[in-house]
Amino acid sequence: MVQIEDSKVTAIGDVLNNRDRPLKERFRALFTLRNIGGDRALESIGRCFDDESALLKHELAYCLGQMQDVRAIPVLTRVLADVRQEPMVRHEAAEALGAIGDSSVEETLVSFSKDPVVEVAETCEIALERVRWLKRKDEILKDDNPYASVDPTPPSATKSVEELKRILLDESDTLFNRYRAMFALRNLRTEDATLALASGLKGKSALFRHEVAFVLGQLQEECSIPFLVENLRDPTENEMVRHECAEALGAIATDECTRVLNEYLQDEKRVVKESCEVALDMCEYENSPEFQYADTLVKVNEA
Repeated sequence: MVQIEDSKVTAIGDVLNNRDRPLKERFRALFTLRNIGGDRALESIGRCFDDESALLKHELAYCLGQMQDVRAIPVLTRVLADVRQEPMVRHEAAEALGAIGDSSVEETLVSFSKDPVVEVAETCEIALERVRWLKRKDEILKDDNPYASVDPTPPSATKSVEELKRILLDESDTLFNRYRAMFALRNLRTEDATLALASGLKGKSALFRHEVAFVLGQLQEECSIPFLVENLRDPTENEMVRHECAEALGAIATDECTRVLNEYLQDEKRVVKESCEVALDMCEYENSPEFQYADTLVKVNEA
């Protein structure tokens, strides 16, 4: 991890925890802390879980998982167990525990795999499978993830788009196997693979649809825009899915994406509205000469 003066990490944490700052600034501060890592960054992220924004808390959990620091396990476990937290926040806490991958979380994940909130239960099942897969180490895969993300599952070893799509859409298969097909398709980075993924936006599981949208955002392929827009526009769609579609459009960042996101800046669902706000900031970044999105350290240094 990058070594940064404690006072500067504290200053970045203050931006994250300041509810008077624009959400887009707080997001940039969060991702800066993720990149820095260490005790002070973990503490700053951990004390923000009492915020009113479900979107921000969801991203807090995501970043803690990506940091893969076992010291984050207690706070993530508390968030998962807190039924006052929104389902999308609890789900992300469970996914983060799986991303960290320490076997100490098995009992917790088993317990919450029976949670009455289906998105939480399904996430715990997938996270548990990942932890057990890591422990078995019965399969060695070449790390061909071009996105440097810690994924909920390893990719499938299958390379045929046709076969991967079949697994992806097979509702009778486990979510763990379908996720594996999803990440294998992503890693191919072809138009055929992207369109196969987009067909997953019609699956029965909201959790599954939300992960498809996330992966399409990583790919940043324009051919997926119509599918993402269709789900974002659907008022009956789960808000967790609509939020991820908005953020994916922000990553793709074409003029059409910007126009659609502006349409939903006043959506009645707060998490969708806020996602569009953050996504438009991402559009601006993608179409600018800025060196990095997580730029709060630079701004603190200039202050």
